Amino acid sequence: MYNFDVEMPTTIADAVSALGRDEAQPLSGGQTLIPTLKARLAAPSVLVSLTGIAEMKGIRKNDAGEICIGGATTHATVAAGVPEYPGLASLAARIGDPAVRNRGTIGGSVANNDPSACYPAAVLASGATVVTNKREIVADDYFQGMFDTALEEGEIVTEIRFPVPQAAHYEKHIQPASRFPLVAVFVAKFADGVRVAVTGASEEGVYRWTEAEEALSASFTADVVAGLSANGSDMISDLHGTGTYRAHLVGVMTKRAVAAIAG
Repeated sequence: MYNFDVEMPTTIADAVSALGRDEAQPLSGGQTLIPTLKARLAAPSVLVSLTGIAEMKGIRKNDAGEICIGGATTHATVAAGVPEYPGLASLAARIGDPAVRNRGTIGGSVANNDPSACYPAAVLASGATVVTNKREIVADDYFQGMFDTALEEGEIVTEIRFPVPQAAHYEKHIQPASRFPLVAVFVAKFADGVRVAVTGASEEGVYRWTEAEEALSASFTADVVAGLSANGSDMISDLHGTGTYRAHLVGVMTKRAVAAIAG
């Protein structure tokens, strides 16, 4: 690591102020940032820890019936704390290992937007709203590509608000070494239609599979998915699997998710 200072603010306002320093960088769970620092691939002058901000922790339900999760809430807390949304709790319970789940945070994951992260699929499939210290951003506008989001300099994720679907399921094909999904699909069924989000597959990061959404909104059965083919032209191709293989897995994971919901 290179040398850096650490700030430990206790309010969002203090965190935003600290991030105004030159080359300051926010630190949430640190599950991506700390290994990056160890490898000397980043050299911030100061890390601004968000873990001591009480107003960014915890889970609540608002008047609209949405599940509101503070950005500094750990995966383990989400896994145990959202019985109203079992699909989301199940996703959180399968992130990494116990050490990762007890340190990593939902806000850090969504802000980083790793192309194989789990939470972005839930946020996008749920049609959630990402709340920052400046504004509210709907999921369809928030994710903008691999490691790219609508966040501006000095903007931090303070809360995520999830509408609760009628039913949802997260189907994940795990890459054993990292426990990231090789490909994973989150299917959320709402009264006005179905949303399907795919992670781990595309070079552009998390995305909605609109063809599957249209078919499933018309007829929510696994057989409908069997006749569809995901576009493999922009799929990740690496030592773990070719783009063609990942495109195939998109269909398989979606079919399994729908079958799990349908019972």
